[in-house]
Amino acid sequence: MIDLRSDTITRPTDAMRAAIAAAPVGDDQFGEDPSVNALQEHGAALLGKEAALWLPTGTMANQVALRLLTRPGDDVVVSRESHIVWHEAGAGGANAGVQFTEIGTGGVFSADEFLAACKPQGHMLYPPTTLVVIENTHNRAGGLVVPQPMVEAVCGAARAAGVATLLDGARLWNAAIAARTTPAAIAAPFDVVWAALSKGLGAPAGSLLAGPRDLIARAVRVRRMLGGAMRQVGLLAAAGSHALAHHYDRLSEDHAHARLIAARIAQCPGVRLDLATVQTNIVVFHLAPGAPDAATVAARARERGVALFAFGPRTLRVVTHLAVTRAQCVEAADILAEICLADS
Repeated sequence: MIDLRSDTITRPTDAMRAAIAAAPVGDDQFGEDPSVNALQEHGAALLGKEAALWLPTGTMANQVALRLLTRPGDDVVVSRESHIVWHEAGAGGANAGVQFTEIGTGGVFSADEFLAACKPQGHMLYPPTTLVVIENTHNRAGGLVVPQPMVEAVCGAARAAGVATLLDGARLWNAAIAARTTPAAIAAPFDVVWAALSKGLGAPAGSLLAGPRDLIARAVRVRRMLGGAMRQVGLLAAAGSHALAHHYDRLSEDHAHARLIAARIAQCPGVRLDLATVQTNIVVFHLAPGAPDAATVAARARERGVALFAFGPRTLRVVTHLAVTRAQCVEAADILAEICLADS
């Protein structure tokens, strides 16, 4: 099976397994796991923040950040179709008691759009806007890299309005590679940032939440409240450290593979795809009238050895990662192009 459903399906390489086996560990509840501590220090430096905290998942990173930066009843401004709203099982409302205002198009929004959506604090009726979240890269927008001038403008407007800023950086590493900059440069305008280790980097679990030292100290308690306190978690931290050391630079290969697939299927009359949106390792494409629907395409592709994800009735997603080769991507693209054309 050529599995293109997500970059989370990767398995540890032999070298990563060796790093896990050799990892020195301790009880992280007491701050005594040397592998976790080393990863957190390295992660904070990579992200340009004072401190970082290892969390088991990216969803927990978002939820911890919401608890730190908002109060129940607050309003959080986000991009339309953002992960924190669409793919976290309603956790923001259940765990933090916040509501979300979705703005913009194609995974981005301007400072003017943010200010227009921002609700004043202290109003008798309105829920106060206390946080703005930018997702970079943006998953449902096809792995789009949010332009840094736009990021800086939104964060500057938020700071002037007394609104906190959060970078949902599940694929921040991909954004940095694509933009030919550093993770720290992308994270610089934000109060708090997190980045996943379990997607393109290929670790089996883990995300790093980074920000001011006092805020990250508070995050330790919130992590425990949400069930994220673990013991000898250095086994997983070692995988994350190995991934950063050995899998970061190769992310550009995944981007090239995604563009290869996109260029092939975009030639199919049954596919609607703007190649300009294919900037990292995600390809989101739509099916034209007359082509099969998304569920049918996914089912037929699986029968022929290709797994992909139906994002909607006529929308599909392909994600490249370290477990698929260029040759497999060429084969998958040809299969998908043929299937999408079948009923047109």
